[in-house]
Amino acid sequence: MRSHPCHACDNPQVPTEPPVESSSFMQYALVLLLAAVIAVPLAKRSRLGAVLGYLGAGALIGPSVLNLIGNSEEIGHISELGVILMLFVIGLELSPQRLWVMRRQVFGYGSVQLVASALGIGTICILLGLGWKVALVVGLGLALSSTAIGLQILAERKELQSPHGRLGFAILLLQDVAAIPILALVPLLAVTDVADNAVPDGIAVLRVVATIAAVIVGGRLLLRPLFRIAARTQISEVFTASTLLVVLGTAWLVQQAGISMSLGAFLAGVLLADSEYRHEIEARVDPFKGLLLGLFFMSVGMTADIHLVAHEPVLVATILAGLLALKGLILFAVGRLAGENTADSLKLAGVLAQGGEFAFVVFSLATQNKLLDQHLRDVLVVAITLSMALTPVLVVLFERLVPKDAASKPVYDHIDEDDIPRVIIAGFGRFGQIIARVLRANKIRFTAIESSIEQVEASRRFGSQIYYGDPSRSDLLRSTHADKAELFIVATDDPETNIRTARLVRRMYPQLKVFARARNRQHAFRLMDLGVHVVRETFHSSLVMSREALEQLGLPPDVAAQRVDTFREFDEKLLAEQHLFYDDEAAIMQNSREAQRDLDHLFEADIARDRVES
Repeated sequence: MRSHPCHACDNPQVPTEPPVESSSFMQYALVLLLAAVIAVPLAKRSRLGAVLGYLGAGALIGPSVLNLIGNSEEIGHISELGVILMLFVIGLELSPQRLWVMRRQVFGYGSVQLVASALGIGTICILLGLGWKVALVVGLGLALSSTAIGLQILAERKELQSPHGRLGFAILLLQDVAAIPILALVPLLAVTDVADNAVPDGIAVLRVVATIAAVIVGGRLLLRPLFRIAARTQISEVFTASTLLVVLGTAWLVQQAGISMSLGAFLAGVLLADSEYRHEIEARVDPFKGLLLGLFFMSVGMTADIHLVAHEPVLVATILAGLLALKGLILFAVGRLAGENTADSLKLAGVLAQGGEFAFVVFSLATQNKLLDQHLRDVLVVAITLSMALTPVLVVLFERLVPKDAASKPVYDHIDEDDIPRVIIAGFGRFGQIIARVLRANKIRFTAIESSIEQVEASRRFGSQIYYGDPSRSDLLRSTHADKAELFIVATDDPETNIRTARLVRRMYPQLKVFARARNRQHAFRLMDLGVHVVRETFHSSLVMSREALEQLGLPPDVAAQRVDTFREFDEKLLAEQHLFYDDEAAIMQNSREAQRDLDHLFEADIARDRVES
């Protein structure tokens, strides 16, 4: 066989250079990470929020300023996964029970705000000569407020449970729900090349409805069996891969029908909102969502034409002022309509008057579908970005407008955060189930976490509030709202998992009271090192049997109870003493022998006293 010459071998002196694309990718990754690491902490320290930090970092490294990223369009396509995952998590939060409890605030006042803002902004756009399709898209996009900034400011100011905080949360919830049909509407407005005064194609609408129905029915039948199989493998990577498969697979499926991928991800989240896998899924998705969502905001910042502020300051300032003024007035009116006083209505307007991150998605999608021209989209993006940056200033300004003697009403007692438990039970075997039954009988809300999927499914059939997951993982604890609970009970039967969970809870939530189940004395000592309250799992049941045995052997019930109480008090005191040197085996042995002699003397004295009294 004739061989071909190998030029690379003939000239070994020539180094092989890496492909240009690989080098560029590494450069882009380093620039993005460096910009995020510097800008986001600075923004949060300035109380502006992480979203503005990402936007500012993107604007700085984008073509308008330093021009360090040459392929911002491709990065924007990748970062769209962040929006998809964000909508999936929003869907996980929107259980039917939660929406029903807040139905009046969400679907009533939230709808009033959205419709009034969209109509007001859209009407102004039509008066300025824009077509009805453009006016509709701009009105709906600008009617949305920033969920990330609004909730962050309310949380930082500890106002989530205040009247305007509750109403603001309800409005943002409605906007999150409404963003999905808005995103689905944008491609429908551009499906045909008909005149601007035409209506959307009815066949396209039917296709959307049929696809949504197919996703809902298919999800009900397939999602839980899929996650059941993944959970039974006990391999975390398989569960994570299954979660991403569901999110991206549903998004891709609806995209094939001409619908926004965000809608598919949202539907997948809603279908899993009431499942036993909800908290575990949220914990798995959260790292991907945070990273990709940050990348999305940076890509938006890259595409923001900062030069517009200098070249067209009057236009940008007019849109910015008009947006804040119009939405502020509407939000103030909604607050008054909801029965809030002037002070709370002003606070509500200050928190939610800005544009929102969903508007970036809406306007980007509208530009891709040729509904908005690039210049209008750039001006709107710059105005929204500035409105978000001004939100902390607006909050302070509006707060100063509030009379100092204005008293706020108490929080809405009839609205309950149904995801906030008073007690979290880690482990739902025979030990945890008894605790849960007692709590349920006393109307105390609890959430249980169990790593055995068989136990989860069995307990769910009896109506228990139980979720699948490993309680010794920090991301899962955050998703179950452990920071808001009053008591954490570690009831897992595996000593090592038990200790890991207790240690993690004590480190993450030092203010949270922790009760832990201990298998034996050595296990109890290690838990006592962590500063948790220890309950030995067989100790008290053994004392009950001991008392019954003494009664069966002829002791009066009151005498048997007194002897058992004496032993219990002595042993609990001994446990506390031995904790000081439990790792010294010789000292433990010596102390145990001395304790046995003391216990013998104690009971001999009791027996002698009983004989004298009899």
